[in-house]
Amino acid sequence: MSAAKRRFLHDLWKLTKPYWKSEEKLKSGLLLVAIIGMSLGIVYLNVLFNEWNNLFYTSLQEKDVAAFFRLLGRFTILAVIFIIVAVYQIYLRQMLQIRWRRWLTERCTHRWLTPHNAYRLRFENGLTDNPDQRISEDIGQFVEQTLSLSLGFIESVVSLASFSVILWNLSGDIHLLNLPIPGSMLWAALLYAGAGSLLTHYIGRPLIRLNFLQQRYEADYRFNLVRVRENAEAIGLYGGEKQEADELSFRFRNVVMNWWDIMRRQKRLTWFSAGYSQAAVIFPFLVASPLYFSGSIQLGGLMQTASAFGHVQSALSWFIDAYTRLAAWKATVDRLTGFEAALENLAARRGEGLDREHDPAATGMHLHDLRLSLPHDGTLLSGTSFTLSPGERVMLTGPSGCGKSTLFRALGGLWPFAGGRLVMPENERILFLPQKPYLPITTLADAAAYPDAADRHGPETIAAALTDCGLSHLTSLLDEERHWDQTLSVGEQQRLSFARALLIAPRWLFCDEATSALDETSEKALYSLLVTRLPETAILSISHRPALAAFHHRVARFVPTGGAPAWRLETGMIAENPAVG
Repeated sequence: MSAAKRRFLHDLWKLTKPYWKSEEKLKSGLLLVAIIGMSLGIVYLNVLFNEWNNLFYTSLQEKDVAAFFRLLGRFTILAVIFIIVAVYQIYLRQMLQIRWRRWLTERCTHRWLTPHNAYRLRFENGLTDNPDQRISEDIGQFVEQTLSLSLGFIESVVSLASFSVILWNLSGDIHLLNLPIPGSMLWAALLYAGAGSLLTHYIGRPLIRLNFLQQRYEADYRFNLVRVRENAEAIGLYGGEKQEADELSFRFRNVVMNWWDIMRRQKRLTWFSAGYSQAAVIFPFLVASPLYFSGSIQLGGLMQTASAFGHVQSALSWFIDAYTRLAAWKATVDRLTGFEAALENLAARRGEGLDREHDPAATGMHLHDLRLSLPHDGTLLSGTSFTLSPGERVMLTGPSGCGKSTLFRALGGLWPFAGGRLVMPENERILFLPQKPYLPITTLADAAAYPDAADRHGPETIAAALTDCGLSHLTSLLDEERHWDQTLSVGEQQRLSFARALLIAPRWLFCDEATSALDETSEKALYSLLVTRLPETAILSISHRPALAAFHHRVARFVPTGGAPAWRLETGMIAENPAVG
């Protein structure tokens, strides 16, 4: 076995093993045993149908009316049993499928949303793309395809063993170089299906890569469609519809071109598989006809032989019939294993970034020997130490692109390319107010309280916070569920984030140009509200507006060094001002 195949089987086992060792293993194991038992029961029923073929066609040849009607009754009983088993096999398989999918989806979602993973996944060097598709589509396809293919394979193996014995017993000898060779029909079936499998693999092998690429191109196209929908206002104001249409057309061109490649390859495979299937109808009669015309077997024996040959050939041809599904399945497994590998890499590097230490005796937030780097090369900041005391307010300034927001990402645990030690008290809330607040698709009350639940604060408290922040016109909409980031202006969203700060009342508040969309009067009103209502909260604000200095005790400036590292941090006091409590 090649190294690539061993690696694929290893990856497949890593995907499959966790579920069958989880708390679900007993119930799902019983379901799987029942499903396999029903599959074996269907094979046994097919054996009984095969015997029935011999008896039924012999009764027709001999014009035995009594046997004819007796065998029709027997067929009816077998058919009813077959229908019941087939229906419940599918039903139980779907039950196992949704249980497995639910467990695997919850597991992947939990690992993806382990703190900071969703953000850091972008730095995993292309190991995975479109994680939403991996979770929403690929997991479902993987479970469905794995169960379908594995159960189909088991049924084919058992069917092959059962009907090979029947076909061996029905076959006559053939003579090759004057040597009698028993089991002629069985050897014919083996040669026929073996040749077909080899040719199918040769023709259809490129479908594996093409199916993988198709899923990727489809996901990229869908992702860009969503981006256009979410940024329709900005695109319209820029008049960028033509550029977006051109970009979408380019993305969709990849979908179409790869689809044409799949069509051409699929056409070649269908030419062969369709011809192979049609020839399989005639082939057993052609091979068995000498025995029938010589009188060695009757019509019933001929029909039983043809039926047994069909089952053996079908079992041996499982690979041919399932090749397209196998190609799609392998592409799905490859995408999921890439996603799993990326998540494992993140777990292995969990300690990257700032070394965070919670000290019960600490009275403030202490940053020691901070180092900030870029993902590929270059150092932004190095050798910086900084202290933020409870109730202290510091304004962070510097040119655009110097790393102010990156510093916030490092403090929040997002930025992996950071070093140093962060010491702070235990169990104290931290809240970040970005320039563009995140508003989940939920009720306005839940959006205002996020990440808390609205029930934690109550509608009266939430309404009061909204009113204090200049959003009194929204208090009647607390129970309405909308896309609030598309309903509210950016200024209203920023006011909502300040209401969120009042509700949560964090001990440490980081504002990243959180009032950039507001006028100066509104900005001053909101910061005055923070100073008055949250006197014990330490605030670190990124801002380019000098007017906000009045609400802070100190200023920390990013100053260029002209070398590496590119910037250093200088701190200084702000002159006494009535706004500073």
